[in-house]
Amino acid sequence: MLTGNQIRKEFIEFFKAKNHKHFESASLIPDDATLLLTVAGMVPFKPYFLGQKEAPYPRVTTYQKCIRTNDLENVGRTARHHTFFEMLGNFSFGDYFKEEAIVWSWEFVTEVLKLDKDKLWVSVFTTDDEAEKIWIEKCNFPKERLVRLGEDENWWAAGPTGSCGPCSEIHVDLGPAYGGDENSKLGDEGTDNRFIEIWNLVFTEWNRMEDGSLQPLPKKNIDTGAGLERIAAMVQGKSNNFETDLLFPLVEEAARLTNSQYGRDNEENFSLKVITDHSRAVTFLVNDGVIPSNEGRGYVLRRILRRAVRHGRLLGQSELFLYKMVDKVVEIMGEAYPDLKENIAHIKKVVKIEEEKFSRTLDQGMQLVNQEIENAKKDGKDSLTGEVTFKLYDTYGFPYELTEEICEEKGIKVSKDEFEAKMQEQKERAKAAREVVMEKGQDSFIEEFYDKYGVTNFTGYETLKDTGKLLSIRDGKDGKKLMIFDTTPFYGESGGQAADFGVISGNNFEGKVLDVQKQKGIFTHTVEVVKGEAVEGEEYLLEVDEANRVATAKNHTATHLLHEALREVLGSHVQQAGSFVNGERLRFDFNHYEAMTPEEILKVEDIVNSKIAEAIEVSVKNMSMDEAKKAGATALFGDKYGDIVRVVNVEGFSIELCGGTHIDNIGKIGLFKIESESGIAAGIRRIEAVTGKGAFEFVQKLEALLVQIQKTVKANEVNLLERVEKMVETLKENEREIESLKDKLTYVESSFLKENAEVINGTTVVLKAFKSKTADELRKFIDLGKEKMTNAVIVLASSMDDKVIFAAGVTKDTISKVKAGNLVKEAAQITGGNGGGRPDFAQAGGKDTTKVTEALEAVRETLRKSL
Repeated sequence: MLTGNQIRKEFIEFFKAKNHKHFESASLIPDDATLLLTVAGMVPFKPYFLGQKEAPYPRVTTYQKCIRTNDLENVGRTARHHTFFEMLGNFSFGDYFKEEAIVWSWEFVTEVLKLDKDKLWVSVFTTDDEAEKIWIEKCNFPKERLVRLGEDENWWAAGPTGSCGPCSEIHVDLGPAYGGDENSKLGDEGTDNRFIEIWNLVFTEWNRMEDGSLQPLPKKNIDTGAGLERIAAMVQGKSNNFETDLLFPLVEEAARLTNSQYGRDNEENFSLKVITDHSRAVTFLVNDGVIPSNEGRGYVLRRILRRAVRHGRLLGQSELFLYKMVDKVVEIMGEAYPDLKENIAHIKKVVKIEEEKFSRTLDQGMQLVNQEIENAKKDGKDSLTGEVTFKLYDTYGFPYELTEEICEEKGIKVSKDEFEAKMQEQKERAKAAREVVMEKGQDSFIEEFYDKYGVTNFTGYETLKDTGKLLSIRDGKDGKKLMIFDTTPFYGESGGQAADFGVISGNNFEGKVLDVQKQKGIFTHTVEVVKGEAVEGEEYLLEVDEANRVATAKNHTATHLLHEALREVLGSHVQQAGSFVNGERLRFDFNHYEAMTPEEILKVEDIVNSKIAEAIEVSVKNMSMDEAKKAGATALFGDKYGDIVRVVNVEGFSIELCGGTHIDNIGKIGLFKIESESGIAAGIRRIEAVTGKGAFEFVQKLEALLVQIQKTVKANEVNLLERVEKMVETLKENEREIESLKDKLTYVESSFLKENAEVINGTTVVLKAFKSKTADELRKFIDLGKEKMTNAVIVLASSMDDKVIFAAGVTKDTISKVKAGNLVKEAAQITGGNGGGRPDFAQAGGKDTTKVTEALEAVRETLRKSL
């Protein structure tokens, strides 16, 4: 019996022997703006199928990791639904076609996998006589087990128009026990769980035109996909993918970590399968650079991870467990994907942090959902409104999908449309609240300007001074002018780099350039007029402030060094998430799931400054995107690059695609100093730093501060640390002495409690109000009082600024008559608060300090009735 790993290997070796080039699995983050994640084995080859690029090899074979979440609610419920799965594939780009694809698939299935020929069924498209003929004549496949199916099952298309073609699918018959009877055929109603599709052969041979007609493609292609998990199940004689060697060790590990058992209960099985599947998806997504967030692929990861954690809770596991599943995933998948082993520490850290974060809110969120469901049922309703589901998401951070899943389990309806409408309302409010930077009508102006003049000729990489013809001048805000020239050396704000500033002069005109914005390749200069009046059609001298440009270039080049240093210190998962540089400082945002330690910050600084000391030349070259990738250039994910890209290379250390301005030698940066490191969003950290003169001034400020501290504590550089440490120790000793004296004072004061006592129906009752006592002090009073008294009730209050604290204690021999929690709750409500606690001790808070006496009197009346 072949293992999953062996099937994967055998498939690749089989097609390599058929002259296919083996391509490693592409990332789950596709190089395709139309897709959020890699959803099929053919995704990496889409440009070749669509004719956008020439395929490097005519025949290719792969095993490709994929993610799909369109049927998330079915994962764990069925035998074959997964979020993460692997597709085995062989592809032909204008080379072989139907006969080879069919014959080779039959050869592999029957001779390598050795599946029982008598249990195999084949489908072809309704009109595909050619495919049927090949199956029957070349593979000796029996016609009675070959069926023709329509477009829904056996036709593939890239879209409404474009490449398309018929499919042929190979299925395994599990027998009548899984649906139908002895006479049932593939495609019959009620046999979905009986006939298992394991391989789809797509024959891309047509081009669908706008009018719906089909034209033959000049080059016919083959695109196949065989699900590894399904094939493993069929080869290993399992009717359920989760019981194969690819997944069952994970099921067992999930059971061990949650103290559960597979096979004992359907709901228990369901939760274990969810955890199993999702642990694979989470591991691979994090490994490929996805970080949990509230949008895009980050939200897909967060949603899957949180669903797995919730199913752990359903199994009774309240401790962190999902991050521990990563070890078993890597153990099983590490042979095929060795980079998992390299990144295992990072993967576990990211998963653990997200798991911790969600665990803190999960219990509260589930209670809230269940409470809302109970409220709806009490009101005779069978659904939750969008307002409720949005509140759970927006206020309490509880994912809509989990609310939906819990409601489905409880027989309550929810409306995703209502939820999304509330989401849209919030987005509109946020949009309206944002400051409008671009003036109204500017976009339409730019479009018209572009049609008339095209883009601005930017010469700022080569020179800081140039002449330009004024093509447009308009009024801006606050008396400023908006000027566009045919040529400019001024850098327009983009790529995280601030705009240049400087002066424009000529023809009795002078103006200060305060800002430059770039839109559709057109540079608009915001100018403060110093003298004269600029006239369209005239030429002017444009001069960039050199000192600011150089300082900005230093900071920008420093961000490239910082990026690489962070990857060295924190790991290769670090990616830029945003940046800003100007002449004064730099800001760099990056994905990392915890605060950097002081040691890590120092190490990053050391690496950058050590490189600066090497005075390495910086080269800037324009090259094709393919050349840049081959050179190892780092691109910003999500950025759109043209065919020709600008590559900034610090030889031997950093190479990135970048349109900003840079210095020619990193030695000119001088000094690099990190000012701060902080978190700005989930999984996003920010470093603010300075270079050159800014770094020098920062160090000067630190030195001045050090001198001031020396004066304050009466020390010098030699004994400053020793002096400060002694002062800290003295303060600690003083604090301990103060706490000791407070405890003694409390003990003394507590002895007077009995003097304030009264007896109500044979029970000793103490009701007393204090000024400025803390909750901890009240608790100590009560503990000491209860030690000295029997058959007693103590209720104390303390007024502090604008709030009231109540504490109550009841001795064990009295709690059958009265409860401490009820007493403080009554007192707190009178003063505008609430609270409660155990029968023997409870605390509560209030707001109205003027009603303390009234509150204690109410407690006295309650005791008279209760005792």
